Amino acid sequence: MSGTAAAPIGWRSPRRRIAQWWQSRLPLTDQWRLTQRNIYIVPTGAGLGFAGTLLLMLVASINYQLNLGYVLTFLLAGSALVSMHLTHGTLRGLTLRLPPPKPGFAGQPALLDVLLDNPGAARHGLRLRLADAARHGAGETWCDVPAQGQQTAQLAIVPATRGWHAVPALRLETRFPFGLFRAWTVWRPAARLLAWPQPEQPAVPLPPAPPAPGDQAPARAASGGELDGVRAWRRGDTLRQVAWKKVARSGELVSRETASAAGRELWLDWQAVQVPGVEARLSRLTAWVLAAERQGLPHGLRLPGRELAPGQGDAHRRQLLDALALWT
Repeated sequence: MSGTAAAPIGWRSPRRRIAQWWQSRLPLTDQWRLTQRNIYIVPTGAGLGFAGTLLLMLVASINYQLNLGYVLTFLLAGSALVSMHLTHGTLRGLTLRLPPPKPGFAGQPALLDVLLDNPGAARHGLRLRLADAARHGAGETWCDVPAQGQQTAQLAIVPATRGWHAVPALRLETRFPFGLFRAWTVWRPAARLLAWPQPEQPAVPLPPAPPAPGDQAPARAASGGELDGVRAWRRGDTLRQVAWKKVARSGELVSRETASAAGRELWLDWQAVQVPGVEARLSRLTAWVLAAERQGLPHGLRLPGRELAPGQGDAHRRQLLDALALWT
């Protein structure tokens, strides 16, 4: 049964195989300038119907010797030729750029911010989508680009697994102004997207954080509801940790040293995760990293063969999530 079911799939997708072979010959680049060499144009279904109508009008004008029929036929044919030039010119001269994509979680949409630079007149009716919609999804976006300006088009892709993912080929096309012709280009960005492990849902509580050896002194509460324990601001401290009243009085940037921060360090240990399967463990550790950051707890990560020291802040959170995404 499996052999007979697989054969029709191969026979149904020769067009897809040819498209993938052709795309593999395109260069990998994060900047794509559109010229006559990489823009393609063909008539649409409406364009073919329009051409058939013009042919019937021409035959009728010849058969009945209608001078006004000749005028109307060739006027419409000239308009179609001008439309073809305008459709091609809507893409010609544009430059597409893709900044490094921001990391996201596996199974969740990640946004690609494609920048369109326009050195000429305004461009209208641009459609950006994934070139292989059957494989990567049918997400798309429409935009206009102002004259001598720039426009950002956002496109979402969903990485299925953690780790590095190549950005799929993108297709920019237009049918402006009359829809008689379709012009398009295919672009293979060189950028890669990092997908973090999908957080466990629902997340289990954080493991207990034992007090650090030799440091049992808790922070003391002072008048006004602040904490006596302060220290110099360190990179990675959140805005909630900054002692703003002391900053206003002294002019020095300092952070609160809370009891949990001063005396406790939370270690997220691979060996402490009692769930079967590698991906399940990574998923739980990811959820713990997010929960510890939300609670403002200094936390470190222990993986087999690697240890990341405790810390806080967005940079530390990303360092830990990157380690989980790339762990093998």
